[in-house]
Amino acid sequence: MAREFAGVIVVDRRGWILLQERDEHPVIDPERWGPPGGHLEDGEDPAEGAARELEEETAVRIDPAELTLWRAIEVFHEAYGSWDRMHVYATRADLVDADIECREGRQIVFVEPGAARALDLTASASISVPGFLDSDLYATMTA
Repeated sequence: MAREFAGVIVVDRRGWILLQERDEHPVIDPERWGPPGGHLEDGEDPAEGAARELEEETAVRIDPAELTLWRAIEVFHEAYGSWDRMHVYATRADLVDADIECREGRQIVFVEPGAARALDLTASASISVPGFLDSDLYATMTA
């Protein structure tokens, strides 16, 4: 059974992206890096779910209308043995690390794009992070 997920790539004024280092507890991709996000609730709008997950994990509240859908990707989650859908949103925000509360995982920080590509990324982030950093949408957020 396919599951639905949503996440948010937050871009700061330097063009760095917000990434979470997961700890050893999650079922999916423990001890890897990825943008804030998670499971959608039954019937939940993906943009609303992405905004909810962002707030739950960072205490940052963003109106779902301020999120831009970059792409919905299919990702295989080994822990579930299923291909699932991840709705990847992006937003530009005038935030710094001190504005972020780490409510899940080891840390949540803004990461320089080159360093982000080199991290041990989650299954979905290994697709979405490099793809987003190479996208026209990212280019417009850093112009």
